[in-house]
Amino acid sequence: MNNKNYIAIALTFLTMLISGFSNAANKHGFNHTHALPDNLAEVGIVESDFSKRLAKSGKRILEEENWNVWGASPIVGDDGKIHVFYSRWRGQHKHWLSHSEIAHAVADKPEGPYTVIGTVLTGRGGDHWDADTIHNPTIQKVGDKYALFFIGNNLKNASKYDGHHASTQRIGLALADNIYGPYKRVSDEPILDISPNKKQWDSYLTTNPALLQHPNGEYWLYYKAWDRYNDDLRKMGVATSKNITGPYVKHAKNPLVSFSHLNAQVEDAYVFIDNNKFHMVMRDMGVIHPHVGLLLESKDGLKWSEPMLGYKTNTEYVNEKKVERMERPQILMQNGKPTHLFLALMGGKFNTSSAFVLQLSN
Repeated sequence: MNNKNYIAIALTFLTMLISGFSNAANKHGFNHTHALPDNLAEVGIVESDFSKRLAKSGKRILEEENWNVWGASPIVGDDGKIHVFYSRWRGQHKHWLSHSEIAHAVADKPEGPYTVIGTVLTGRGGDHWDADTIHNPTIQKVGDKYALFFIGNNLKNASKYDGHHASTQRIGLALADNIYGPYKRVSDEPILDISPNKKQWDSYLTTNPALLQHPNGEYWLYYKAWDRYNDDLRKMGVATSKNITGPYVKHAKNPLVSFSHLNAQVEDAYVFIDNNKFHMVMRDMGVIHPHVGLLLESKDGLKWSEPMLGYKTNTEYVNEKKVERMERPQILMQNGKPTHLFLALMGGKFNTSSAFVLQLSN
């Protein structure tokens, strides 16, 4: 064999080797441009028990004409009904960043049909930190109060940072004595702000709040930040407080969940406890596949397991054309157990976006 042939063969082998470990799939040997294989184990992907428990078919809910709907957070009210708090806005989908509000709907069962009660929170305008969009709600009952976490922004303040439209997103909190409201902000300032030092992973934005009422009596607020000034990747951390209204102290080990070693990222986490384990379900942005969800487990809520498949693409659950992804996973907890997974996805009856619900088996 001459040197040219040897080099050609070596280069071919090297190319094949690299392609099998491209991007975040270098751990799983899986090409993100293709659908998930039938046999996940063959490519090193572990399907979580959570994913296996999901029903084989789901249902779109909250399809409102002339509205984009996103991110439905469910809860059982004192009246025994299913309440959801969700984002909605008119116009193009990209207007979520400037025109979103939080609305409230109620049904007798998770699959609906839902009756829209109305708007719960809107942007305050002016110079407020949450002047424009109010988005990504997540609700829980805390004692005798209903705690509604959300994100807001003030687009005209983007020039204070790098000018990017996402740079003013922060996390807020509103409380109500009754699930039907009114919901009042607990402060004129964000409940969780950015870190002032650009070397910190969360110095650009704080978003995607996920509250866990810890067994030790503390309130653990998981959140996403965009590490824009360092590796430009999205990661998850936690801040804790002894009171629901704060102050929240960011954990020294943050970020708790980072896939920077894979050059991949995640968002939209929801954290809950089941069978004495902490579970985190979130949207995958390239760890296994950008069209699915991830599930991580933990014994203490700080050190998390390797990622498992949390949920699959929409075509696995509904007879529709494939959408790029299902986002904003939220869990309906009933009697301390997860019973339904709520998601957000594009398309639907009005070709906008809607919520989606899947039942979990026992």
